[in-house]
Amino acid sequence: MATTTGTTIHSPVTIADRKKMDIRSGDTIRVWQKIQEKGKTRLQAFEGLTIAVKHGKEAGSTFTVRKIASGVGVEKIFPLYSPMIDSIEVLKRAKVRRAKLYHIRDKAAKEIRRQMRNVRTTKKSTEEVTEEVVEAEEETTETAV
Repeated sequence: MATTTGTTIHSPVTIADRKKMDIRSGDTIRVWQKIQEKGKTRLQAFEGLTIAVKHGKEAGSTFTVRKIASGVGVEKIFPLYSPMIDSIEVLKRAKVRRAKLYHIRDKAAKEIRRQMRNVRTTKKSTEEVTEEVVEAEEETTETAV
């Protein structure tokens, strides 16, 4: 039975189903969240890596999901029994050796720095390649005339 408060409709959470969910650190999960805009509710997926699960299966338990959106790391903390969460899908399960994967934040920053270093070196090589292409085009136009 759904309860109505003003214009928002909250569906009850089946606590037994959420308790059975085996969400662990290292899981890649998709969380379908209810978003309310202009009086309408829609579902929006947030897919990423679970970096922390806190407080087990009790009433105040939460899990933190991290994803990279447009090159920026985005983290969301979801309450396990929130009525705003429609469903949770476990997509992948990874074997991890830590309970909290906060070190992933620094690891991602290091990888980006390493990629930026490579970008600098590849810019020079692309300029050299374009110069060679221009020279080759000039030679073909000279031979054609």
